[in-house]
Amino acid sequence: MVEASRGYASGVTTPRTAARTAQRSTVFRTLARIGFVVLGVVHGVIGAIAISISGGAAGDADQDAAMEQIRQTPLGVVLLWVIAAGLIALAAWQIAEAILEQDADAKRKWGYRVKYLGTALAYLALAGTAIATVLRARSGSDSTLSAQLLATPGGVFLLAAIGVIVAAIGIAFIIRGFTKGFEKHLDLPAGNAGRGIVAFGVVGYVAKGIAVAVTGVLFVAASVTHDAESAGGLDDALHALAELPFGTVILWIVGAGLIIYGLFCLARARYARM
Repeated sequence: MVEASRGYASGVTTPRTAARTAQRSTVFRTLARIGFVVLGVVHGVIGAIAISISGGAAGDADQDAAMEQIRQTPLGVVLLWVIAAGLIALAAWQIAEAILEQDADAKRKWGYRVKYLGTALAYLALAGTAIATVLRARSGSDSTLSAQLLATPGGVFLLAAIGVIVAAIGIAFIIRGFTKGFEKHLDLPAGNAGRGIVAFGVVGYVAKGIAVAVTGVLFVAASVTHDAESAGGLDDALHALAELPFGTVILWIVGAGLIIYGLFCLARARYARM
């Protein structure tokens, strides 16, 4: 607060004072909460597509497919612009959190900052998908990106590194689910409502973590085999799960978990500490 006050007194706007001012804005907080609603809707749609695939239906279960499903609804284009705005606001909130992070332990402080900035990039990428869907300008597939990386000097190692990072993010989601690490970011209601939200969070984080971790494994496998076709995004990861023993059941469970994660995001929009 003293530092922020000094910034205002001197008339100089520093990144810290700008971030704190933004977080105090009711409009900014409202937009960020809309971002959580958006995440809930997108994950719910992806989960529903995954369940339909487990039943034998054709289609893709990824962010692009989810955005396309939304676009085809009444007022779909308007909804996609709202989705993009909410996600950009949520990304900006994460950037502000990174700037304002003040953990006494320097390693943990920078660890949190990296996490916040990584999350912001993920939200911005999802917002870009929404905008691209509106403009009907679909980006290239993950397999094309993998092929380009494998064709460059050192691309194998870069692709493997990407896979390891993505897999680590998935494992982090799973750990956060089992340890209930998300609770500290929520002002939960008392009683059964609060316990229900926590239960949804546990199931949702674990389900999303599994899907993300498998995506990372596919990237690593592509780097080892030099086969770009074996790499892919969330859709390929979910289809890979379907090919395992009892894969149909596993895919259905993960799809249901993604829907539950979507419901958790809706609750988070109401109870997130902001």
